[in-house]
Amino acid sequence: MNKLRKPKAGVLFIASPRFKELGTDTQRGTYGERKLTESENILRELNLLVDVVYPGIVYERGDIETAMNRFFLEKVDFVIAEFLSWSEDFAWIRFLRDMPGIPILFVNPAKDKMSFTSTLEEDDFIEYLCCGTLVGSLEAAGSTARTKRKHLTTIIGNREELAEKISVFASAARVKNILRHSTVGLLANYNEAMWSTYIDPYNVFTRIGPEIRFISYSAYADVIAALDNAEIPDYKNELLSKYKIMDDVDDVKFEASVRASLALAKLAGQYDTDVMVFNDIDPAMFRLIGLRAGFYHPWFNEQRSVLVPEADMGAGLITYILKLLSDRHVNFIEPFHIESAYGTFAGGHAGPNDHNDPDFRRNVVIARDVRFAKTNYKYAGAPFAWYRISPGRKTMAQLVEDNGVYKLVCTLVDSLEGEHLLATYSHSIFRPVVPVEKLFEQILKIGTTQHFALVDGDYCDVLRIFAGLMDFEFYQIQ
Repeated sequence: MNKLRKPKAGVLFIASPRFKELGTDTQRGTYGERKLTESENILRELNLLVDVVYPGIVYERGDIETAMNRFFLEKVDFVIAEFLSWSEDFAWIRFLRDMPGIPILFVNPAKDKMSFTSTLEEDDFIEYLCCGTLVGSLEAAGSTARTKRKHLTTIIGNREELAEKISVFASAARVKNILRHSTVGLLANYNEAMWSTYIDPYNVFTRIGPEIRFISYSAYADVIAALDNAEIPDYKNELLSKYKIMDDVDDVKFEASVRASLALAKLAGQYDTDVMVFNDIDPAMFRLIGLRAGFYHPWFNEQRSVLVPEADMGAGLITYILKLLSDRHVNFIEPFHIESAYGTFAGGHAGPNDHNDPDFRRNVVIARDVRFAKTNYKYAGAPFAWYRISPGRKTMAQLVEDNGVYKLVCTLVDSLEGEHLLATYSHSIFRPVVPVEKLFEQILKIGTTQHFALVDGDYCDVLRIFAGLMDFEFYQIQ
């Protein structure tokens, strides 16, 4: 599966067979010739945004059947549908009825001005017919309502505005399709620490898409034991070359953390996982492995995969979704406390967090995991990448399940510059774009859980479209 590919769009242009041969002796050619030129111009622009699957202009019943077959066989992410003028609606109704479930973007172009002044001359009359996209779209809209076709979105605007809307929709549709071919690895199980955080694995597969693989701690231990000893110093030296290390870090425990972190990446690769959901708070793991892995191996970013803690598949999925949408580093947090005087909240999380952004290596310190330093586990206090999450405007989002209903919640927050504050936790101080009390009051009323994903930039619009394509409830706090 290529997670770096462009979105793939089927393009459905519908035109009128009744008009096709009109205008034989006109200056600008027949209706059919004009529609051919127009379609070629549109396709040139679309090719900049998406990989196009184009079966040609649809005039007859056979054309629509050919188009549907190609779209299905080539596994397009969505279909861009456009009436090139008024047209008989038999092809459109057949498409709505027979095309297997797939997102459809119904595009309606608006021109700044017409290219004719009157219809007295045949050349202008044919051009008038060619420009009748609005009447075609209005006729088509009746069928979109009557057939109740799901996941059909209607947009209107000039070509520049449409290109921007198509790009956002394409990103959402691409992620929807990739999810159906992805794999979640759950290492190793749920536990009683946070019942409301967990979601139904059956629903994940049948309603969201990813297949789930259940991985035991013993399989993890086997991978640790089988590691090539030559790989350990290589990864250890890579970490030391990038990040500062505190003086009280024990070298044996450092090496053990490196080994466990490298093994997590190896394990994810062996099980072909895109989302490794790591239950890092189970005492069984500490007894068997002796520590919690402390580093987020670069393999996950190289594969456009993600690693999250505490067995939270919902948080793993939203982290992965933001990864696919942004191709950026995505962090994992839970909000800790509000400081009303500053309009901020502190948030972060223990365990491996993506600390690999090359622009913020100064934000990473290799430090003891002091939360477990006083335990009796074999490598108690083994170090981790203590990361002050990078500053800047970020999308903060979460995905939860409520009795079979999925809720996707998002907002914008600013991660603030500052020193390391919270030992054992990768963290930052955040100022949301809405008053902090209002933010969490609304989230509490929605009824979610404690885990969020964070990524640089504003992805709220594309998350709204994505949620619609997935039949999720969507909440944007703004």
